[in-house]
Amino acid sequence: MTPRSRPPVLDDVSKAIIEQLQADGRRSYAEIGKAVGLSEAAVRQRVQKLTEAGVMQVVAVTDPMQLGFFRQAMVGVRVTGDSRAVAERLGEIPEVDYVVLTAGSFDLLAEVVCENDDDLIELLNERVRTIEGVQSTETFVYLKLHKQLYNWGTR
Repeated sequence: MTPRSRPPVLDDVSKAIIEQLQADGRRSYAEIGKAVGLSEAAVRQRVQKLTEAGVMQVVAVTDPMQLGFFRQAMVGVRVTGDSRAVAERLGEIPEVDYVVLTAGSFDLLAEVVCENDDDLIELLNERVRTIEGVQSTETFVYLKLHKQLYNWGTR
């Protein structure tokens, strides 16, 4: 295991800060400090370190449909050659918001968000299937988002 792939060791206070932000990403540093026993400045510093280390990010999660993106899909991709290279290329496409390397029927899964079905067709035919190493794709169109949570906590 390379040093780069080792996750940072988190103490109980850092974990508590993460859990506070998972419950409400808009919670103030002062409120978090009261909950975890640190000053506002100490919480700010820890959040900055956790963010810089890539442990977490604080973002606004939107409903794509409310923003005019009416077609979401998960695309399963089978690859010949290096799946990491294909994942890199997929990650460069603005409509792709999620790429993972997998084991199983597909080498990669990519979530896409488009304005409509025509945009999805163009994306698949002109930008995904033309990537060198893409052998085949299978598209799973989302009909309705049933559950989406980001509060899995820490260990």
